[in-house]
Amino acid sequence: MSIPTIGVLALQGDVREHLVALAAADALARPVRRPEELAEVDALVMPGGESTTISKLAVLFGLMDPLRARVAAGMPVYGTCAGMIMLADKILDGRDDQETVGGIDMTVRRNAFGRQNESFETAIPFAGLPGDPVTGVFIRAPWVEAVGADVEVLAEVPAADGPDARIVAVRQGNLLATSFHPELTGDHRVHEYFVRMVEAAGR
Repeated sequence: MSIPTIGVLALQGDVREHLVALAAADALARPVRRPEELAEVDALVMPGGESTTISKLAVLFGLMDPLRARVAAGMPVYGTCAGMIMLADKILDGRDDQETVGGIDMTVRRNAFGRQNESFETAIPFAGLPGDPVTGVFIRAPWVEAVGADVEVLAEVPAADGPDARIVAVRQGNLLATSFHPELTGDHRVHEYFVRMVEAAGR
């Protein structure tokens, strides 16, 4: 297969860092702001930011319906933090008018790990990745409260308030989502994992 072209939804958030990480993972990366740009990519990354703002901008730029159509047609998508929320079928603590692209049968709680000043980093074992655990950077991050039968849980972190673990990375088919920001660490293994997903989907 030729080198995959992977877009980064460039409406808000850490777009540049994802473009760098994708390029390091041997993908051709480009920003996506318009429907015609979305039509030209093999896959998409939805970065972190503010999920309600990203939702509103996606509608404003005419991207929401094309995004839903591409996801329904099987386009691989990777969402980080706010991008995870955008891929969720159900949201807790969201705004009443907040829309999502959906596609992953999961319930996600917004800002579950606390406010900006409660951001943290921790080592996370990630299923399917060789080597050491990845470093999870959590910034006003969501967590996954429930998943459907077709969703694979890839990573969890211990809960601060009890024995249960919090789900922070999932996959369903061609869709991948993490609560944390691997693009901020210099470790590109999660992006490499996604690029391999895109390559497998194109075969």
